[in-house]
Amino acid sequence: MTQPLMPMATAVWLVDNTTLTFDQIADFCELHVLEVQGIADGTVGMHIVGQDPTSSAQLTHAEIERCAADPSARLKISVDDVQAVPRTKGPRYTPVSKRQDKPDAIAWLVRSHPELSDLQISRLVGTTKPTIQAIRERSHWNIQNIKPQDPVGLGLCRQTELDEAVQLAAARKAKTAAKAGAGEAGDKASEQADTAE
Repeated sequence: MTQPLMPMATAVWLVDNTTLTFDQIADFCELHVLEVQGIADGTVGMHIVGQDPTSSAQLTHAEIERCAADPSARLKISVDDVQAVPRTKGPRYTPVSKRQDKPDAIAWLVRSHPELSDLQISRLVGTTKPTIQAIRERSHWNIQNIKPQDPVGLGLCRQTELDEAVQLAAARKAKTAAKAGAGEAGDKASEQADTAE
């Protein structure tokens, strides 16, 4: 089920303006029943302004009346005719407070996982290729103050993302080694054929 916009504010409005049960409101807003009870008691969401789900076309008055008459019924959110376009994966946003940690993360990745390409490091940390290259060549303007640190610990990427990138890099390296081995075997076979003649 799709969650309503601002579920806590919607729950506040439903508690204040309808006769729905706590279970119905909790189910619709995807909250715990005790949270809804806390809203009704005034211990939870005291400063939250209620959001009318009928004004945003998430619910209809008929749907609220239907569920108010039958405590076992569950509210169904209205499906919008125009579906929202999912956001495409764009450049990774890094909060300002963590941006100074990027060179440390790059240094750690370059040292600990040399098999990673610049593109993979760029995607993991959200940086540029010239910055990665400067750290690789130790020509970065702040190289004396860079201390390699795990990007997962710094909060710049997830462990699963790092593991996936390392696995891809290892597979690429193994594939390249296999091609090089096959090329050397072919060269040796051709040399043997030449010497036999």
